Amino acid sequence: MRVVQATRFGGPEVLVTSEAPDPVAGPGQVVVDVSVAPVLFVDTQIRRGWGGEWFTVKPPYVPGVGVAGQVLSVGEGVDPGWAGRQVVTDTGERGGYAERAVAPAEGLIQVPDGLGLPEAAALLHDGRTALGLAEGARIRPGEWVLITAAGGGLGSLLVQLAHAAGARVIGAARGQRKLDLARELGAEAAVDYSEPDWPEQVREATGGPGPDVVFDGVGGQIGLAAFEITARGGRVSAHGAPSGGFAEIDPREAERRGVTVRGIQHVQFSPADGKRLIERVLSEAAAGRIRPVIGQTFPLERAADAHAAIDARGVIGKTLLLI
Repeated sequence: MRVVQATRFGGPEVLVTSEAPDPVAGPGQVVVDVSVAPVLFVDTQIRRGWGGEWFTVKPPYVPGVGVAGQVLSVGEGVDPGWAGRQVVTDTGERGGYAERAVAPAEGLIQVPDGLGLPEAAALLHDGRTALGLAEGARIRPGEWVLITAAGGGLGSLLVQLAHAAGARVIGAARGQRKLDLARELGAEAAVDYSEPDWPEQVREATGGPGPDVVFDGVGGQIGLAAFEITARGGRVSAHGAPSGGFAEIDPREAERRGVTVRGIQHVQFSPADGKRLIERVLSEAAAGRIRPVIGQTFPLERAADAHAAIDARGVIGKTLLLI
């Protein structure tokens, strides 16, 4: 079968297509005939060698932490009824950029009728995270909600969820295409954080006090600026680090202003909670109540191009490999 391997840590050019033996399902496992593999921002970070304290992968390895496709075979102890079903599933820290992938049967989630495999793949990680973040923030109708990275896969879902909860949404992103998308999905205002006065624009949009809730998917100085304009008594989720690191928020300043800060650890769900969230978001999407934004797709052999596009910050919504 064809796979994409990261031959070493480095730029997108380290991703090469090669042949590998077909996998065999062990006890408690299945083999999935992969149709779609989502490309996550964290995939690009791991490829560069970032996150060694969290991730154990060493080159050469097959990137990709999830897949959507059809169950091809089942291992010992697995219900044979799974064979032939369309599913989405995590694959662990590696193995998704391949024509076939091994996955634990306990993590399989059947794709509901009315939802395509690309849409299911786009929601596998970002949908789970978006719902978990929204639940944790307890958004109330009429609150101002600021979402950074609003044009990305996760941010575009958060815009929809906050809007559906009755919030007044401000989408922050870089570039007109992403700002237009945020407005299309329900944002009342949209600001470009490449402009130096963007925090003042957010304050003006809220009438002065700043947002009640912040979902920061960027980190670094942008995340810190978002915290600094959060209203007193507000809530901040500092879960993103595409800038190179999470926003370094002073806990004493947060306490002084009565701002509750949640970090990346609050979206590390238990297997049971993660599965519940994925099943719910797939159901919502199948019913047409939430829409994953698939901005660009690439064939498997162009995985390096997919990574390069993400590195260049030129993508919108979710990036997928079609296999």
